[in-house]
Amino acid sequence: MQKIINTNSKLLFLIVILWTVFSCSKNDNLNNLDETIFVRHKDADMPAYIHGNASEKVFLIILHGGPGGTGLTYRANTIKSDIEKECAVVYFDQRGSGMSQGSYSENGISVDIMAEDVLALVKVIKHKYGDDSRFFLMGHSWGGTLGTSALLKDQSDFSGWIEVGGAHNTQGLYFEYIANFKRVASEQIEAGNSIDFWQGVLDLVNNVNQTQYNEDDSSKMNNKGHQAEEKFENDNVINKWKNDSSRTIFKYNILTTLWTGNKTQSILGDQGLWEDLNYTGRLPEITVPSLILWGKHDAIVPPKFAQEAFDNLGSSNKELVIFERSGHSPMFNEGPLFAEKVIQFINENK
Repeated sequence: MQKIINTNSKLLFLIVILWTVFSCSKNDNLNNLDETIFVRHKDADMPAYIHGNASEKVFLIILHGGPGGTGLTYRANTIKSDIEKECAVVYFDQRGSGMSQGSYSENGISVDIMAEDVLALVKVIKHKYGDDSRFFLMGHSWGGTLGTSALLKDQSDFSGWIEVGGAHNTQGLYFEYIANFKRVASEQIEAGNSIDFWQGVLDLVNNVNQTQYNEDDSSKMNNKGHQAEEKFENDNVINKWKNDSSRTIFKYNILTTLWTGNKTQSILGDQGLWEDLNYTGRLPEITVPSLILWGKHDAIVPPKFAQEAFDNLGSSNKELVIFERSGHSPMFNEGPLFAEKVIQFINENK
């Protein structure tokens, strides 16, 4: 009997020692996090991949584009090499995107529910790493829609907002496509750049519905926006796309990712995402420090919306930066300058 007691005591002692060692290791590793957590909210399980330096418990949550994109697409270039050295970066697979799981029916997908998902993510991170955690929110493209929606619900946990080519006014995109393409196409033709392509763009926008939103025309112009970015690169108008995240494809089931992404985009489109949603009039309600980052040659969310965001955001601490050699994704066209601006903003407001 005595021998059993001693063995159990030794086992208990060993467990305590191991628990202490692993607890210390976990704390020591806050300066180099490499973790995946899951957010369970309203019938969805959504992964958040956290990488970088959390020694100060500062977290940058990145909301990907799409709808239907993937979080880890952004773990590349200077976001990975530079920004992760300064803070922990949270690459979040939104509901109906990436490797998230759950019910993607019409009742399970909406901008409101997805904004609540973002706030739920904050609660999970605080539960895991402490209530003293501090958060910055970055939304790119569609992520600008989602981030704006989340902040309008509750901005109390956020130290700052970074909008990157963000679609805070999807309703306004249709007619701005027409106006922006007419201007840009004329400029590029005059410069002798990709003349056949830009003439085709002019032909398209001159023949779309000029008085009211048309879904097919909107889709065609959006596709031209993506094609325009390639022409800008080829004609040396913007820097070559530098994104070393291609290996992230192996972290996803590509068939599942494509299906859920298309499904999510279809549901949100049917709810009037592109035709009706406009947060411009509510931007004054967002009062946290704000950084607006935009490519001068963004043909997907034209630069007009950068100035619109800057003029209307309610923060007394806000800055607008236009990247002269970038399109829709300055984090990949001008990575070093992008990282510099983001790091400066975080350090000034954390």
